[in-house]
Amino acid sequence: MTDISPQYQEKIVAEAGAFAAEEIRPFAAQFEENAAIPRQLIDKMAKKGYLAACFPKEYGGLGLDPVYYGLFTEEIGKACASTRAILTVHTSLVGETLLRWGSDEQKKKWLPLMSSGEKIACFGLTEPDVGTDAKSVQTSCKKEGGKYIINGTKKWITLGDIADIFLIITRGEKGNSAFIVEREMAGVKTTPIKGLLAGRAAHIALIELKDVEVPAENLLTKEGSGFTYIVNTALDLGRYSIAWGGIGLAQEAIDAMVSYSRKRKQFGKKIYTFQLIQAMIGDAVTKTHAGRALCLRAGELRKKGDPAAIMETTIAKYFTSKIAMEIATDAVQVHGGNGCCSEYPVERLFREAKILEIIEGTSQVQQEIIASYGLRQYYKV
Repeated sequence: MTDISPQYQEKIVAEAGAFAAEEIRPFAAQFEENAAIPRQLIDKMAKKGYLAACFPKEYGGLGLDPVYYGLFTEEIGKACASTRAILTVHTSLVGETLLRWGSDEQKKKWLPLMSSGEKIACFGLTEPDVGTDAKSVQTSCKKEGGKYIINGTKKWITLGDIADIFLIITRGEKGNSAFIVEREMAGVKTTPIKGLLAGRAAHIALIELKDVEVPAENLLTKEGSGFTYIVNTALDLGRYSIAWGGIGLAQEAIDAMVSYSRKRKQFGKKIYTFQLIQAMIGDAVTKTHAGRALCLRAGELRKKGDPAAIMETTIAKYFTSKIAMEIATDAVQVHGGNGCCSEYPVERLFREAKILEIIEGTSQVQQEIIASYGLRQYYKV
């Protein structure tokens, strides 16, 4: 828990909203077109402490608690999903996982560098033939003296093309293990992945690791604990970020459809006066309010350290990614032909929403997890 006042945290969230409105939203389409988040923007975010928003101040962070970090993520996610991905991957998947499982030496070494933006981090789990079945990673690790030799390929790695450090999940004699791999190590190669449906600016890459020598001190926790501790922790943290990202995207889609419907005329009337348009807006507002409530509940439980937070986070991620897709689809419909053109943001929001139903565990996987929970929790003899 944090002892930082709510007033301070509210101020940070408000400032993030203003920053996003000025520095991110007007350029989101340009980021997609250029297939890159500008380094200048990343540096500005680092200078404000945004890359370490939830890190303790001792590591250069802002100290936001889970609830305010979620609200902060929503503000950035409303403006640009690719920019929000920096928080999901660099800050949550890697940074928060290091906070929880890294040694004192690892935290002191890497977290300040991540906070300042001197080192950008990514999370290397998925592979060309391994996605949902995360335990089956083929990237290998073999211990030789005081180092490990890593070989394998990771795919669909957000920030992979610009990252300085990679949290890589491997497989060895003792099971899955996690290592911090540095870009400058011999045998590391990254290749950007082009032709993506969305997230084109998120520097998604293929990472090839060929006989990479990693010192033993770069092993997180111990050999064989990479899945039980690191992967499960990281994916939970990532799902919390994605849940709030879904709310941000849904809210942005509502803002777009409401603004457009109040300006667009058909049959001599503003289209917001038509009942079927109002129906779509009414449903969108209701779903978004419900999704935000789920996220806030998950955040409060995380703040307390309640184990129930994991399931509530899963429920929130499933629900918000689902409604983001539904609301973005309706936003395109309200825009009509204009909704199919990149001149209007809803075209991008529609594509980005689909990705949320896939990353950090597909909606189908979330359904199975939630169903298993329901079958245990609500069984009456």
